[in-house]
Amino acid sequence: MSAAPPLSSPAPHTAARPVPPASRSPWRSLRHRGMRWWSVANFVSNAGTWMQLTVQNLLVLQITGSAAATGLSMSVQAAPALFVSLLGGTAVDRWPRKLTAAVSQALLGGVALVTAVLVAADRLDMTSLLVLAAVTGLIATVDGPACALLGNDLVPVEDVPSAIGVGALVHNAGRLVGTALAGVTVGFLGTAAAYGANALSFLFVASVIPFLRPARGATEVRPAPAAAPGAPRPDLSVREGLVFFARRRRLVALAGITGVSAVFGRNYGLTLAVLVTGPLAGGAGSFGTVSTVLAAGGIVGAVLGARLRRPSVRLVGCLAAAGGLLQVAAGLSPSLAVLLVLVLPMAVVESVSDTAGTAVLQTDPPARLRGRVLGVWSSVGTVWSLGGPPALGLLMELAGARGALVLGGLVVSGAIGAGHLARTRRTADTPVLLPTLDGDVPDRGALSTAA
Repeated sequence: MSAAPPLSSPAPHTAARPVPPASRSPWRSLRHRGMRWWSVANFVSNAGTWMQLTVQNLLVLQITGSAAATGLSMSVQAAPALFVSLLGGTAVDRWPRKLTAAVSQALLGGVALVTAVLVAADRLDMTSLLVLAAVTGLIATVDGPACALLGNDLVPVEDVPSAIGVGALVHNAGRLVGTALAGVTVGFLGTAAAYGANALSFLFVASVIPFLRPARGATEVRPAPAAAPGAPRPDLSVREGLVFFARRRRLVALAGITGVSAVFGRNYGLTLAVLVTGPLAGGAGSFGTVSTVLAAGGIVGAVLGARLRRPSVRLVGCLAAAGGLLQVAAGLSPSLAVLLVLVLPMAVVESVSDTAGTAVLQTDPPARLRGRVLGVWSSVGTVWSLGGPPALGLLMELAGARGALVLGGLVVSGAIGAGHLARTRRTADTPVLLPTLDGDVPDRGALSTAA
């Protein structure tokens, strides 16, 4: 009998091949067929949504002649996100995700279709418009997390940042196309046609969802099975999502970073508008140029963000702090030309930070909790979106446009820097647990008590 070859000797026909490097292409999520179809569906849906949003404010003004009524309709549609998002996220965790997204899209299409019929029949008044806006906002508390997570479920975890970046690009493209089509549609076919087109876009998405198939390596998400007789039932309560979010330090840190940035930074549509038309003595055309550069930077940032593979809260914090410092420099801009040079990196940093933060938010929690975590995030984010502009407006009243940009940027960078220092100090003060002679690790509580 011949001797067996050494274990270290590779077989001649199984020579090791070099492993190809992981792709960092921003478009890598589009390698998967399901993601390609989902992107097409999202583009159609976003174009239809922006067609409706473009004409909705005009419609409210036409019915009431009041700008305050326009703001009221927007607030009524946003209000459910503040109070019902936790229940919406719980529904997403309890029900099959594809079915939930398809039904919510179909319901949103039905609401848009009813609105189109009422507008065509000249039977739409302010009361019915507010009711329809509230119903739309209520459905969106389920549709938002369901569709966001469905897109991520179609690709492997390492491709989620790419999927989010592609989604941001699709959103911006749909916004441009939808806004442009709104004027053409209303001019030739009337206001009702814009609502009708949005209804068709929702129904198109609902018809595509059943045929989507996740790629190999994607996270498989299934609704929790029914508990066996006598076994404890799985916890699918709102409370479980709240407790997980509150105890997850990185999510709390992410919420803090995003919150301070939302209140004291960003909101460039307000701060830069006042800066350009005030201290820099520009006009509407100058602010239009600034807005264009902001939009271009957002697109560039979405592409760069899509190249990320493993985003972290630390990266989000660094980008937000850098954005705060750029905001300080923008507040000190001596001319419009200097401001334009700063606006582009401001928008890029903001967009990359958003992509990284969204990827962390949607991949960090266990799959069974992601809907509820997004529900918590939606409620908190609504507070920021409602409270940020008034707080920033008050700061501008007290300190002026330049002062608001400078102070706001310093608050953002200072708060994030202080948080990082506190975390570093806490980590340094944490005792290192060394194994004992018998190999056991002493209890951390016993160490702290002894200290």
